[in-house]
Amino acid sequence: MDRAGHDGTDRPGTSPDAISPMGSVDKALLALQELSAAGTGGLPLADLAQRLGLNKTSLHRTLAALRFRGFADQDASTGHYVLGPAATALASSYLSEENLPSLLQNALTSLCAQTDELVHLGVLSGAEILYLDKVEPARPVRVWSAVGRRQPAATTGLGRAILSRRSVDPGSLAWFAGDRLPVERLAEILDLSRSRGYATETEENEVGISCLAVPLLRDGAAIAAMSITAPSERMTDARRTELATTIAREIPPLLPAGMSLPAELV
Repeated sequence: MDRAGHDGTDRPGTSPDAISPMGSVDKALLALQELSAAGTGGLPLADLAQRLGLNKTSLHRTLAALRFRGFADQDASTGHYVLGPAATALASSYLSEENLPSLLQNALTSLCAQTDELVHLGVLSGAEILYLDKVEPARPVRVWSAVGRRQPAATTGLGRAILSRRSVDPGSLAWFAGDRLPVERLAEILDLSRSRGYATETEENEVGISCLAVPLLRDGAAIAAMSITAPSERMTDARRTELATTIAREIPPLLPAGMSLPAELV
């Protein structure tokens, strides 16, 4: 009994007794899962067939269909099958800048409710942070931020959180720092942010306002960040620790598939 249509094992989201309603589609999906796990080295047809419990001839036809649509490819030198560009593009499209506000709405709303503070979502755009979303608490917090606005990444918690999870060479770091702060100081800030899993900013953009931000990761790289903004008088060291703990506890279950928080935080 092959895995593609009958035994229903090792498939996320299905019960042990589940049977795929369409065996051919199931076979293709299982092949994609195995190729994804195999990484860039891929797998030869015989090994892939053995792992899936499938006939090599049948699997070869499935792989031909996947190759036709770009979801699988075959290395010319080794003959191994690898995941194709169309498959990896799915995740990039799903987690695109345009989709992030809706995908993260529950997480942002929950964090705002849990902390009773202003919450932002932002992405890196050049040397700036672009604000994608904003959830306001019941108690007013007067800040300049608005969806669509931009701010230098080097002086925002959002920007620092993202940069702390990116490989930035000295030349690029100087570009981000500009005339806003010394390059050495920015490097220290990013090192500290990386070590504890979150970044901070205190009155560097607006008098009386501070924030704490965490990067949102995909495959270890930051694709966005979310922040908590509050009056500086409330953003004490103890409050920062409390907020970081709240984020680590509440946010991971609300993140879309493929996205995570830094291990240092959780």
